[in-house]
Amino acid sequence: MKGVGTLDGLRCGFLVHEMQAFTTEGTPLGTVWAEIVNRTDGVAHARAQPRSERARTPIEAKESLRWLTGLRQARATAQQLPGVHCVCVADSEADIYELFAEPRGERPIDWLFRACQDRATQDGTEHLRQQLLAKPVLYQVDLLIRGRQAHRAAEDRARRQNRETRQAHVEVRAGTLTLRPPWRADRDLPPVTVNVVMVSEPNPPAGEPPVEWMLLTTLPIDTIAQVRQVVEYYCVRWGIEVFFRTLKSGCRIERRRFEDVDRLLPCLAICLIVSWRTLFVCRMGRACPDLDCAAIFEPSEWKAVWMAVHRKKPPRKAPRLAAMVHLIASLGGYVERRDSEPGAQTIWIGLQRMYDLAWAWDSFGPGAKISGR
Repeated sequence: MKGVGTLDGLRCGFLVHEMQAFTTEGTPLGTVWAEIVNRTDGVAHARAQPRSERARTPIEAKESLRWLTGLRQARATAQQLPGVHCVCVADSEADIYELFAEPRGERPIDWLFRACQDRATQDGTEHLRQQLLAKPVLYQVDLLIRGRQAHRAAEDRARRQNRETRQAHVEVRAGTLTLRPPWRADRDLPPVTVNVVMVSEPNPPAGEPPVEWMLLTTLPIDTIAQVRQVVEYYCVRWGIEVFFRTLKSGCRIERRRFEDVDRLLPCLAICLIVSWRTLFVCRMGRACPDLDCAAIFEPSEWKAVWMAVHRKKPPRKAPRLAAMVHLIASLGGYVERRDSEPGAQTIWIGLQRMYDLAWAWDSFGPGAKISGR
């Protein structure tokens, strides 16, 4: 494909940095902002550069600038939603001091980032992790930890190692600390006071790496309920992983082959919408099972699916949303079982069948006007 750069020295392509909106319950609301990172100039990834050289490079010249741009975009979106509390959540790749020092603006938004580095604190006694471990345990909770596969066999970062899906019994601590600014050749950064919530697993299973999150945030942590809310907000972040899995495995965006990258970008834009729609249907079917399916499906869509699956006329009243999602998933290969719910893959395939059936219903079904001579 013409116009694509290198990824990691082994592969060619480009990266999609995408910010998705979710409700506090995890329902996806759509793409807020996205940026394409295409290393066409042959510049290697930042981790390939010496640490001293990275420290001398201003953030405006780094790929890390996309995190700062995303935070500013989230703030601009929040200003359009005066009645909504907006929180910008990101994983450990967003552990960048410039984000913490970013001015909050007229209408601030809260942010919640997972720490990647054990940063120095302003008092100079101990680093972030040791000071948090000295805090008392506020509460203990069981969390479902999703499994993962390392992208590369030679991956050496602990947070990218293979992991099995399991329940983890964790302890939660919290505190307010002031971070010491790192040295920057191009600017002086101020100390930043942040709230920190630490989630740690004291007794992991044999052979499994312990779960440990250090969550830096501007959200309040004055009560245990507020600390619980911080942990729950970060758990919602897993939805962006499911979104990208749908984009890759469902829409198969990485398998699309065009002669030029400029032809792939419009396809990517459409697939971002399709992936959101797929996750939205999947989530609503589980969160609101008794909702009338006509709330998110056109009459021609649910009626055509009903007739195709049941081989009889659809009812006058629209069925429950959960029942309709199961019917759509069955068109994508889902096998009904008592202990399972359809996933994004079968729903994505089923939605494609649904749109074909709805087109046929509108064209040739009851109420269609066909003229000829």
